[in-house]
Amino acid sequence: MTDDENRVAGLLLAAGGGRRLGGRPKALLPHRGRLLVEHAAEVLRAGGCASVHVVLGARAEEVRARATLPDCALIDNPDWEQGMGTSLRAGLTALAGTDARAALVLLVDQPGIGPEAVARVRRAYRSPRSLVSAAYDGVRGHPVLFGAEHWAGIAATATGDRGARAYLKQHADAVELVECGDVAEAYDIDTEADLTHLE
Repeated sequence: MTDDENRVAGLLLAAGGGRRLGGRPKALLPHRGRLLVEHAAEVLRAGGCASVHVVLGARAEEVRARATLPDCALIDNPDWEQGMGTSLRAGLTALAGTDARAALVLLVDQPGIGPEAVARVRRAYRSPRSLVSAAYDGVRGHPVLFGAEHWAGIAATATGDRGARAYLKQHADAVELVECGDVAEAYDIDTEADLTHLE
């Protein structure tokens, strides 16, 4: 792994309140004998991210008390109720004060995405100008990698639950797609019915 690759930080967005799950924060859902936030943080670490930053929001104090997140930097997003865009902004702002050259973003509610997909996207990093996205049968999905040169632009356009969608659309020609459909499933845990995906 090159020195630059060592500077790809994992950024886990785990602030959601689970409105469609009866107000159960997704970070606290059980999966494979531990909390979903613990599982997702380990996926980033196992996928090769040198550091892992976790954005918390809903019931952040409970997540801090219950979750075992060794060596993770925990970031509080007081505006989490305004949508995922605020968590992305909070995470990128925190990373701007580090030596990270790229942020590899994973959502806490996509447990079908494992270390293999993270590693593929991370390996596509070339420079702080990189924009990389996992793809599923050619359709853009998560995880995504944002080189540091894009952070300010993404933060300026990240609103509501749209995250970086608008920015990526504006820069579609620069986005490298990395097919991950053979190693991951990009479903979300959004509703009670989706809980069947959890073990």
